[in-house]
Amino acid sequence: MSRTVNGSPDASAPVLAAYSYCEAVTGQQAGNFSYGIRLLPTAKRRAMSALYAFSRRVDDIGDGQLDAGAKHRRLEETRELLSRIREGRIAEDDTDPVAVALSHAARRFPIPLGGLDELIDGVQMDVRGQSYETWDDLAVYCRCVAGAIGRLSLGVFGTVPGARDAARAAEYADTLGLALQLTNILRDVREDAANGRTYLPSDDLAKFGCAEGFHSARPPAGADFTGLVHFEVRRARALFAEGTRLLPMLDRRSGACVAAMAGIYRRLLDRIAEDPEAVLRGRVSLPGREKVYVAVRGLSGLDARSVHRRTAGGRA
Repeated sequence: MSRTVNGSPDASAPVLAAYSYCEAVTGQQAGNFSYGIRLLPTAKRRAMSALYAFSRRVDDIGDGQLDAGAKHRRLEETRELLSRIREGRIAEDDTDPVAVALSHAARRFPIPLGGLDELIDGVQMDVRGQSYETWDDLAVYCRCVAGAIGRLSLGVFGTVPGARDAARAAEYADTLGLALQLTNILRDVREDAANGRTYLPSDDLAKFGCAEGFHSARPPAGADFTGLVHFEVRRARALFAEGTRLLPMLDRRSGACVAAMAGIYRRLLDRIAEDPEAVLRGRVSLPGREKVYVAVRGLSGLDARSVHRRTAGGRA
């Protein structure tokens, strides 16, 4: 007989405590992501928090102060933990709340946990200091660290019965992840340069005279930095246009969550396009009132209907 604790079927007190921990981590460390998942019903919000908390752990290893060898060992230990979660070998009273919460979420929803292996692969690329010559090279990395998160999230959201093109939902979720990650890369070029990382393809940097990198509040001498940013913005907008085809396939609240996150990042992209050099001076962000507006649009279904009209028109 299934148990109910505070309205959550099959969730024991230790599991609820584990979810609470994951939600606290998400609320403290994931501004835009946390904002979007507030729109979800409780079970899905908890599952998304568990996914975030595990992903945050992986990212923190990559961004931490350990030497490369120690980071690789920690990442492989995390991969082993993921294997235990996948195989159902995490007890409800385990001392790791992230493992407990994610294990419960994976039993409740068809989450493709292999996506977290891909995330670990992507962070290992960072640890190796990998650079990317072409967009195709960078897209492999983006699919690991962001496209995989889109596909994992789709496991929680699901698609509505009879949704047109539902077989392509994972593809669209993956593409939306690429759009979000490319926006992040543009926003963080100065911060990444300070940490010795360059993500934009070297072919693109050379084309616009930016091969020297971004180590000050001004572009490199003689560089067409504005041209570079606008080039990447166009690429990101095309990815958003393709990835948001997912929206009409989702139920109202899942669609609102995705629309909110996509809408926030699209508006960030617009701000970057309006003032490209702003990303060299500091982090570009949106005020809270603008995020509220984006959330309301998502809940109203306006974004999903707009995508439906656009895609239906494209088939006519």
